[in-house]
Amino acid sequence: MSVDQLEFRRVMGHFATGVTVVTSHDGAGKLGGLTANSVASVSLEPPLVLVCVDKKSDSYPLFGASQSFAINILANEQETLSRRFAKSGGDKFTGVAYRIGTTGCPILGDTIAFLDCNVRYTFEAGDHTIYVGEAVEIEVRSESDPLLYFRGGYRNLSA
Repeated sequence: MSVDQLEFRRVMGHFATGVTVVTSHDGAGKLGGLTANSVASVSLEPPLVLVCVDKKSDSYPLFGASQSFAINILANEQETLSRRFAKSGGDKFTGVAYRIGTTGCPILGDTIAFLDCNVRYTFEAGDHTIYVGEAVEIEVRSESDPLLYFRGGYRNLSA
């Protein structure tokens, strides 16, 4: 029995997720990033997290080149930033505050928290690659409410 892709997407849309911008670099100065909600904690010892990256993403080659990524956890007020990094093409960093983290990945300003990671494992999974990274720099910056995604739209905790 085959599962319909649209129905699969609709069913998975009923699982509320946080919204992040995952950033990386190519080791030669090129920066990239994408909006992702396929992010999860994997292990406390060592501190591992995973992110699933679409192989068609403009930023996809950077993950392999640098073997690093940073997960920037967005606050409820950062829907515009999420939408910017969700689009293909263009310089997504123009006018966006960021600094370079321990791994060389951009750490975005004003996010709730971030994890800067070195890739430890990769797994091919259909049209995505799962990157498991070990956190080497982390910080909680704010206790703001998170930006959430549910049933195809952005949500907040009070809605």
